[in-house]
Amino acid sequence: MPLDAVSLAALRAELAQALSGARIDKIQQPTRDSLLLTVYTRSGSRRLLISAAGSGARLHFTEEKYENPDKPPMFCMLLRKHLTGARIDAVNQPEWERVCSLSLTARDELGVECPRSLVVELMGRAANILLLDGDGRIIDCLRRVDFGETAYRRLLPGMLYKYPQRPEKPCFFVLSSEQRRNLLDGAPAGAEPAGWLLDTFSALSPLIARELAHRAGGWERLGEAMDALAESVAHGELTPTLLDLEGKAKDFSFMRITQYGALGNNREYESWSALLDAFYGRHDRAEQLRRAAHDTVKTVRTLRDRQARKLAAQREELKKSAGREELRRRGDLITANLWRAKKGARTLECEDYYTEGCPTVTVELDPLKTPQQNAAQAYKEYRKAETAERFLRELIESGERRLDYLESVLDALSRVESVRDVSEIRAELSAQGLLKAPRDRKKLRPAGPLRFISSTGTEILVGRNNAENDELTTRLARRSDMWLHTQRVHGSHVIVRCGDAEPDETTLNEAASLAAYYSEGRAAGKVPVDYTRVRRVKKPSGALPGKVVYTDYATILAEPSPELAERLRAK
Repeated sequence: MPLDAVSLAALRAELAQALSGARIDKIQQPTRDSLLLTVYTRSGSRRLLISAAGSGARLHFTEEKYENPDKPPMFCMLLRKHLTGARIDAVNQPEWERVCSLSLTARDELGVECPRSLVVELMGRAANILLLDGDGRIIDCLRRVDFGETAYRRLLPGMLYKYPQRPEKPCFFVLSSEQRRNLLDGAPAGAEPAGWLLDTFSALSPLIARELAHRAGGWERLGEAMDALAESVAHGELTPTLLDLEGKAKDFSFMRITQYGALGNNREYESWSALLDAFYGRHDRAEQLRRAAHDTVKTVRTLRDRQARKLAAQREELKKSAGREELRRRGDLITANLWRAKKGARTLECEDYYTEGCPTVTVELDPLKTPQQNAAQAYKEYRKAETAERFLRELIESGERRLDYLESVLDALSRVESVRDVSEIRAELSAQGLLKAPRDRKKLRPAGPLRFISSTGTEILVGRNNAENDELTTRLARRSDMWLHTQRVHGSHVIVRCGDAEPDETTLNEAASLAAYYSEGRAAGKVPVDYTRVRRVKKPSGALPGKVVYTDYATILAEPSPELAERLRAK
């Protein structure tokens, strides 16, 4: 849910206390909709995330890690010019509005102090971030707004900034109890309490409107529920609360939510920043990866589908070449019966000495060719089909390997954990000639395999992609280490750093679970995983990345477990 006015008021108070007198050290723009400010506060360095994403507009301190683009966007460069080193004097919020602004003291090119404001509008799709000068004029904004539906409030550099238009509905928390009761008395018959609350008052979110209706149990006690809510907000009784529904983070609020009964679980947090970090952190990472990997996934899928169509056509052509013996037989019959064939004839009747009993058969002829030319044409088509079969088998074998490789790349893309992982896969595809290398290509420093520590303290390494699988198995692993891989499905190479010793049963089972989780079988119940010593794993000459052969292996059934992967992940 978006931040409502009440939650934002509590968050503003929390940020105002922590940011008073803080200085902005770094400004980054990890995504097109968000800013990350590194600020020095009285309690040390902290990172302030400001997001104008339509599905999660907010600002709060964060502990999440965000990857930055190689080239900072223009808006980020502008903010660096004006706000690097600026002091934060105050954090303000117009009463019961979903707008928050940072009042700043910065320095211009001559070193003279000048006031600035960074305004954050947290209004769903209309969310925006604006930089204002001391006169309230817009220096620039994340999203410029010109003519259109919002033309009454254009947002362009040089224009005076004005707050969004207030809703015509009265604010729930500004009205007195008597005023709210008077509106309640005029509620239309047959209306739903939650719908009436949303239609009548501003500053109430749909979640809170439903909660009031649920607690009241009907119209009779709705007035009491409204008074209780207004009183608790007036006294600052606002607790950051995350609502879990069937084990998943569903919503958050400033109060306990009871409308879902036993299905809902309320978790209280010590701060609003911790709550928002927990609620949005995983979603933001997933969305950032989805955007980063989208083009690559689309390209690889196109290549895979094209290769599959090409293979189907080659197999069909191979089927046709399987009847080439009939062509040779036809040529032999014409050659053996040249004395019977007449020039310009369309058919030739002769004995078929290839068949027992030598029955009479009719051979089709081209009337525009001599009998000798008809025979030569049959032999030519036979040799062509014979050559085609030989090359088609090679092409199909190579195409099947390429198709299998593209499937493995798609599997690796489904498991990327960072934008860097996507870049490494693109570099791998470029090295294979499947993607064009960028003109300003920079050689990526490998991120290295994923590292885990088993419950008994043994190190386990997991490859992130095909190229890293090769690096891990053929270079990083010792010959005496244990190697694991899912059976007959694509997945990561897994190395147990056990040396010559036999890995304990717990470590082996956990490594097998990791191999199952980091594979195509991660959604399955149990997955067969093969394991053997690294010395028995070989990479054939000319094999595509990630392809190996192995011998003397054993198999274990393992269950993919994201909880185990998270628990064993080396921090």
